Amino acid sequence: MSGRVRQPREEPIDTASTAALTLTGERTLPGIASENYWFRRHEAAYSYLAGRLAGDVLLEVGAGEGYGARLLSGRYRLTCALDYDAATADHLGRAHPGLRACRANLAALPFRTGCTDALVSLQVIEHVWHPAQFLAECRRVLRPDGLLALSTPNRLTFSPGLARGQKPENPFHVREFDAEELIALVAGHGFAVSELLGLRAGSRLARLDRRHGGLVAAQLRTPPSGWSPELAADVGSVTAADFAVGPGDPGAGLDLIVLARPA
Repeated sequence: MSGRVRQPREEPIDTASTAALTLTGERTLPGIASENYWFRRHEAAYSYLAGRLAGDVLLEVGAGEGYGARLLSGRYRLTCALDYDAATADHLGRAHPGLRACRANLAALPFRTGCTDALVSLQVIEHVWHPAQFLAECRRVLRPDGLLALSTPNRLTFSPGLARGQKPENPFHVREFDAEELIALVAGHGFAVSELLGLRAGSRLARLDRRHGGLVAAQLRTPPSGWSPELAADVGSVTAADFAVGPGDPGAGLDLIVLARPA
């Protein structure tokens, strides 16, 4: 790892610049009240990783709007943010000029072998048709001592009752994973898994869950225009600090996070 490490940036997000991006039901955007829960849930994972990652070059694959790559970028000399969607890649370059934006397919990363200290890909692997090819590309571009950070919704809590290998109801997901499946996938394709972490609801968020009979279910039950004032207020009040990341029972996590290095 390089010794050239800067402190994380605390720049405000340009929410006006997200207007050109389309809400798909999968990509979340900052500054949208009805998306606040999902945005903060993602932000919590990035914030945790920002305290764990540092080096010379960082690559985020499936960067979306770019807020996560920007949060991480303060710890690196160069941060490359990659997304397949053309409008998203264009937005990345305009909204986050400190990032090196790139449009490409994750199955063929346009980077030389062994070029990056860390590769981050959060909430992406569940969308991938050929995960073996994707992980091979991740391993190729990572330096021998580089770090892979992957996250994905925990199948056991995201889709209760969905059996292993069963097609998810979510039309955007190809496959959803439990902890054992995710570890087996990563370890079976050239990586040694060093940590499995869970992102969970903290105590205040757990109280909101109980108040609404499940905060996620309450949000999905009806479009935001039909939310009660109480639900809208509680969704809007969620912060990244309402989530906790750490070891523990992997079956209880909302999201799973795997840290791994090339084997």
